[in-house]
Amino acid sequence: MLRKICATALVVAVTAGLAFAGGSQQSSGGAAPSGGATAPAAAAPKIVVIFAGTEAASTGQSRMMAAAAKKLNDSGRFQADVQVNGALSGDTDNLVTQAKMGIPLVVPSDPGRLASQFNIPDLNILMAPYVLTDIAALDKLPDTALFKEWSAQLEAQGVAFVADMYNGFRGFYTTTPVNTVEDLRGLRIRGFGNNIGNALAKYMNFANIGISWGETLPGIQQGTLDGCEVQVATAYGSAIYEVAKYLALTNHYLLQSSFVCSTALLTSMPATDRQFFLDTIRETAKEYSLIIAAEEEPLYQQMRDRGVTVTAVDLTGFQAAIDPLYTNNDLGLSAGLKDRLFRELGL
Repeated sequence: MLRKICATALVVAVTAGLAFAGGSQQSSGGAAPSGGATAPAAAAPKIVVIFAGTEAASTGQSRMMAAAAKKLNDSGRFQADVQVNGALSGDTDNLVTQAKMGIPLVVPSDPGRLASQFNIPDLNILMAPYVLTDIAALDKLPDTALFKEWSAQLEAQGVAFVADMYNGFRGFYTTTPVNTVEDLRGLRIRGFGNNIGNALAKYMNFANIGISWGETLPGIQQGTLDGCEVQVATAYGSAIYEVAKYLALTNHYLLQSSFVCSTALLTSMPATDRQFFLDTIRETAKEYSLIIAAEEEPLYQQMRDRGVTVTAVDLTGFQAAIDPLYTNNDLGLSAGLKDRLFRELGL
């Protein structure tokens, strides 16, 4: 598997190098880009960008990347491609590592993954269970001093934090009913293989299995997993309803797609192109945050239509189970961080 990933990375890098040298093809369509970003004038060889993710093409995250790529291509200055459903790698951390190495990838990670991968524990607060519960807070996040501090810490390690997008509340999809937190005890659940995922499992008493998303459906099918915790768009797009017939709406994470690329990619762009690139991704992310939120309830209904029992559980017990996480400070958060975040967000 590692050999395959490395080979893929090499092919992408070589392709990108050819395109930067002026070997890129003319993008289809010449319409002006939508949104408020101002397109730079076409002149120099096109800038190659590859949006790479692990979710199915039907999810809001993948569609957001396709929409952003189209806007970039329509400017005439970019050659943007989209590779989703794990086409380049089924492991998000691996994709971020490839981006950091200089391959021109834009990757949707999340705050919890970035916190673990780049040793910035305070970033965990954005994905910590039952801390942020209103997606409107994400609109204000880029203007906070905390966000700017975290961005600077990432940039010092070669990664640029481009945008943050709402990507759905997460629930438990299981082969047996989950009505209370006690029902999770002893279950083997595919979750985040990082500090956030391990902390959630610790206090909700399930076994956290941090495998790649592509292994989840066969794992449940074969009985090596009892379920997964994930957002509805990804669950539906991956047909989890075929193997897990129970969904508990625990809403334990407000999942965010944190789009990152290498600082080298950004600094290689002329200033006008760089600003257009950033504005385009940020505006498209804001647009799709609302789209994803609006699509959640219809997707839950489609789950019901496919035989899934969807339960709006009483959150009191789940939240109480998580409280010791903050008392014990398993995530290593700075003292007073939650209060500071809420103050800067105006909550």
